[in-house]
Amino acid sequence: MNIRQATVEDLLDIQNCNLLDLPENYQMKYYLYHALTWPQLSYIAEDDNGKIVGYVLAKMEEEPTDVPHGHITSLSVMRTYRRLGLAQKLMVQSTKQMVEAFDAHYVSLHVRKTNRAAIGLYRDTLQFEVHDIEKKYYADGEDAYAMRLQLKEDKKPKLPVVVEQTVAAN
Repeated sequence: MNIRQATVEDLLDIQNCNLLDLPENYQMKYYLYHALTWPQLSYIAEDDNGKIVGYVLAKMEEEPTDVPHGHITSLSVMRTYRRLGLAQKLMVQSTKQMVEAFDAHYVSLHVRKTNRAAIGLYRDTLQFEVHDIEKKYYADGEDAYAMRLQLKEDKKPKLPVVVEQTVAAN
């Protein structure tokens, strides 16, 4: 097994992997947008024959008012290659690049409330936390957990703590 950065040439195979394994599918232009805008963040897993068996599609959020943060658009590993640690390796590579290339403070993602395997990966293995619940997030009406993983400490200035002292009157 090999984990490497995704290229534009991989996009058809990534889309195929998505179509086979996930209910949420994207048009090719969406994959291309990710590959051209944030080429550092998407990775693929390939078997010993070079067949793509998993991928992570990631981006940076573009809200100028917020701290820099990444978002996992899609993560998939073909069923016969699951439970080998590939999803974890893909996620670690992508989040590492979010910090190194874009100074990301955290990474977010959405996951179906019923997807116990994915929730286990995100919460128990990768240490994501549920940040919110987005009602009817998916096209079929299912709710999503909005999850986050803190990548670096917030650098908000801390206000000095004022401790009141009482002076005894004599």
